[in-house]
Amino acid sequence: MRGKSLVVRADASAQIGAGHLVRCMALAHSWRDRGGVVTFVTACGNERLLRHLQDAANEVLPLRQPHPDPDDQEALLRVLAIDPEAWVALDGYHFDSGYQARVRQTGHRLLVIDDIAHLERYTADVILNQNILAEQLVYYCNPDASLLLGTRYALLRPEFLLRCSWQRDTRLAARHILVTLGGSDPDNVTLKVLRALRQLDRFPVETRIVVGPASEHLEELEAAVRILPGETRILVDVNDMPDLMAWADLAVSAGGSTCWELAFMGLPNVVVVLSDDQRGIGDGLAAEGIALNLGWHEKVTEDQIAEALGGLVEDRPRREAMSARGRQLVDGRGAERVVAALLGKVG
Repeated sequence: MRGKSLVVRADASAQIGAGHLVRCMALAHSWRDRGGVVTFVTACGNERLLRHLQDAANEVLPLRQPHPDPDDQEALLRVLAIDPEAWVALDGYHFDSGYQARVRQTGHRLLVIDDIAHLERYTADVILNQNILAEQLVYYCNPDASLLLGTRYALLRPEFLLRCSWQRDTRLAARHILVTLGGSDPDNVTLKVLRALRQLDRFPVETRIVVGPASEHLEELEAAVRILPGETRILVDVNDMPDLMAWADLAVSAGGSTCWELAFMGLPNVVVVLSDDQRGIGDGLAAEGIALNLGWHEKVTEDQIAEALGGLVEDRPRREAMSARGRQLVDGRGAERVVAALLGKVG
C-alpha cells in the first residue's frame, strides 16, 4: 500500500464541538482497515476524546494551541517530514487557504474535509463535503482537485457498519425518544429540549439523553431530568450509539454529522440547528422528507419542539416514510469510498 500513512489534522473543543474529530476517526478506521497507518495531530484538551483518538490512530500528537498559532503548522510539517509519501487530511474551518497551500507545497497529497465552501480558494488534491446539499456549492480550487460531494461519502464510525442489514420495525406509536445534540452543545440547547419533553406527559415515552464528552452542562441537565415525567436517563460519552439508535423510535438532534448516522439507522429525526454550518443540512433533510427541521436554536421554542415530537409520536406512516428515505440516502460505505479515492490518486 504505497502512501500508506495518513496524517490527520483536526481539533475539538467546547466551542467547535467534536464533529470534526469524530468523522476523521471514521476515516482513520477505514484507512487502517486497508493496512495503513494513521497519526492524529490535534489541539484537543478533552481526555475522553483523546482516549477515543488513541483507539482510532497509531499515534496521537497533542498541540497546545491551534492555527493561527505559528506552532501549529510547524508541528505538522515536522511530522510530515518523516514520511514524504504520507497523505494529509485537514478538517476544520480555521485551516485557511495559506495553511492548505503550505502543506501541499511540501509535495504531500492533501485531503480537505469541508462543509460550507467558505474560502475564496482551496488548494488540495481531494475536497470532501459529505453533506446533503454539497453538490450545490461552488469550490474555487486548483483544476486538478477531485471533489467528493454528497452523502454517498458520509463518514460513519465502524460500529455502524455492523448494522448494514438491520431493519427497523416501526411501532404504531413511538415510545422511545433519543436526544443527542453534539459533543459539546455550548448553548445548552439540550436543556430546552428537556423542558419541552415535560409537555409529552400524555404519552408513555422513555427518553435517553446523550451528553457529549465536551459538554459543560451535565449538572444542570441532571437536575432537569429529576422533574421529568416518565423514565429519562442521561448517558455521558456513550460507546453504543448504534444500539441506542436502534432502541429509539424518534430522535432530536443537532444538524451535524450525527444526522448521517441517524439516516443510516432509519431513525426519524427532529433537527435543531446549532451553528451556521448546520443550516444547509437541516434544510436538505427536511426537503428530502428525512427529518423535521425546526431551524435556528435561539428562535425555536419549547412549545415548537413539543409539538413536533407529539405530532410524530402517533404518526406511524410519516415515521415509516422518513425511515425509508434515510436508509436510501446513506448506505454506510462513505469512508470506504473516500479511502478508495485517495488511494486511486497514488501514482
